[in-house]
Parts: sequence; structure tokens; C-alpha cells
Amino acid sequence: MKAKAAVFVGAEKPFEVREFPVAETPSGYGKSELIASGVCGTDIHIHRGKLPVEGPTVIGHEFVGRLVGCDESEAEKYGLKKGDNVIADIATPCGECLLCKNGDDANCVNMKETSGVSIDKPPYLYGGYAEINYTPLTNLIKIPDGLDPRAVAVFACPGPTVFHSISLAKRAGVDIDENTVAVVQGLGPVGLFAVTYLKAVKAKKVYVITARDNKNREELAEKLGADKVFSIEKDGTDSIINALQAENSGLGVDLCIEASGAPAAVPVGLEILRNRGVYLIPGQYSDSGAVSVRPEIITFKALHIIGSSQYSFCDVRAYLEFMKERPELTDTVLKLGTFYHISDVNKAFEDAKAGKNIKTLLIK
Repeated sequence: MKAKAAVFVGAEKPFEVREFPVAETPSGYGKSELIASGVCGTDIHIHRGKLPVEGPTVIGHEFVGRLVGCDESEAEKYGLKKGDNVIADIATPCGECLLCKNGDDANCVNMKETSGVSIDKPPYLYGGYAEINYTPLTNLIKIPDGLDPRAVAVFACPGPTVFHSISLAKRAGVDIDENTVAVVQGLGPVGLFAVTYLKAVKAKKVYVITARDNKNREELAEKLGADKVFSIEKDGTDSIINALQAENSGLGVDLCIEASGAPAAVPVGLEILRNRGVYLIPGQYSDSGAVSVRPEIITFKALHIIGSSQYSFCDVRAYLEFMKERPELTDTVLKLGTFYHISDVNKAFEDAKAGKNIKTLLIK
């Protein structure tokens, strides 16, 4: 048997679709068949050369598959068995650094990845963009029975990303409740999941700011819980700032989540927050250029700014539990995904870069 994989060979170069032998499953590993593997914004940054990754390699960290090969006695130790649908988490924190010891292994300073292995040595396929994936059993997380694995794949990274940023806010003493007026910047996968989450925890109001007027995304955001979507293209930045500064009797909004990845979003977020407002920033994941801010706003408003770059296994499990408790989301979430066969990876990336899709995923 052979399996196809999309091989990254360098920045701005087309992926090479290659076939690899399907090898025996090494001890301690699980072999999974691809169900769907998301194209993350991080992968776009890698392909554009904004995040350094050397090729040839198989990238992709949002692999959702069906476990088909493992030592069953080993798998049982981790609550797994053949036939389970799983998420493959590539992060391997060291467990020894200051962050790990303080309970924040998502920010481990010695973080390694299960996918960082040569594709020249069996079993070859450790990354997400492949029909077969090999991941240590320690890094496989079972998807609860009854959950549609394709729907899970749509938010497999954005969901845990939002959960981790929220967990950091909670560690800092920030609560999100029925009195919270929140803003989400951006209507990509992270932004849409943030809207979904805020609605679920019964935030008082959930607003969205997006750069361009997009009726389809606006309708989806409203279906997921947004009270209003502002478009900079249609409404203008100043008008949006004025409208949101009027919240809380003219103090501004309580919470802003930056999910757009656009540097220009940050000054707007600072402007719309009330005194002691909270700014969560999981969206700025590459060097997309500098932006001018007025730092005195941070001082005089006493703002609380929290960055969040990774997530932990517990955030993946929290995401899966969230989806399990809300089966009514499945149909809407599936509509957010556009699926491409591995062989069409270059078309998938072309469309993703052009902003044609909300969430791009690869399938067999």
C-alpha cells in the first residue's frame, strides 16, 4: 500500500504530491487514516516564508483521522482503540522548564513537535497533510463518539486556540459572564469560534469587526451568535470606534479578542476598550509589519493585554467537550469548511490565500 502526502519544499514553491509506502506502526505510535486536515493560518505563513520551516517536509498540525494501527494494549493505556476518531496534537512540551512547571506547558520554551521527523525514514508520514499519519499515542486525543469528525476538524486548531486564550484570561482573574460586552476582530476560523464561544457563555453582547463587507460571513457570524457585524469597508473605522466606545454608558467594551492577524486591528482594539478592559491577542501569529499605537491609552485606561500563541491538550479536550454539548452546531460548522483532496493541495492554498474560504481542509 501507498499513501499520498503534500510535501512542502520551500517558501512560495508549489507543494509536491508524493506517494510513500504505508509502513508498520512503530511501538508507542498510532497509525491513522485521514478524515480531514485543516489548513491553518500558520501554514499559510509558513508557505509565504514568514515562519521558518525547512523542506522537504510534511506540514500540517490539524490532522483528524481514524485510528487503524497500534499496539492495542499500549493504546488502551491512553483510552484509545482501533476505530476511534482522533485528533493528532503535534506539541511535545519538555515538562521541565519554568512554564511547564507552572502549569503552562503551551508556552514551553523547549517545545518540540511530533511532526519534526525526516520524511526519508520510515514511517515517513508524521505531518498532517497526508492520507496516513503516525503520531505517538501520547499525542492522540479521542473524539467523543457521536461527534462528526469533519465538523470537529473545522475548528480543530481555532477552538483550542480560543479556549487557551480564555484560560489565560481566567488565570489573570478575568471572568466572562452575562454582563460582558465583547468584540471579536476578524471573521476567520478563530474569530468565528470566538463568537460561538462568547454566545455559549451568554456574553451580554457580541460584536464583530471585519475589514471587508462579506454578506455570507456576516450571516454565519449572526447565526453563531453575533449581535452585529461592523465592516471597516462599509462603516469606516471612526464610525465603528465611536459606536463601540458608546457601550457601557460611554466607557467602551469590556473585552476584545483579536483574531484577524491584521496589525492595523490592534490600535482599534485599544481604542474601543473601557478602563480596565481586557484585550486577548491570539491572532498576530507572524511578522506582518509594524503598526503605530498610542501607548498612553494602555496606561490611562489601565488595560489588561494578554497574548496567547499555543494551546495545551486540556484545551483540545475542552473544545471537544464544548462541541459534544452542542450538537446543534454541527450543520452550521460544516458549512464553514471547504474540502479539497490531497492531490489538489496547491489549489487549496491558492484559494485560502485569496480568502475564498472560511476554513480550508484537505481530505483523501
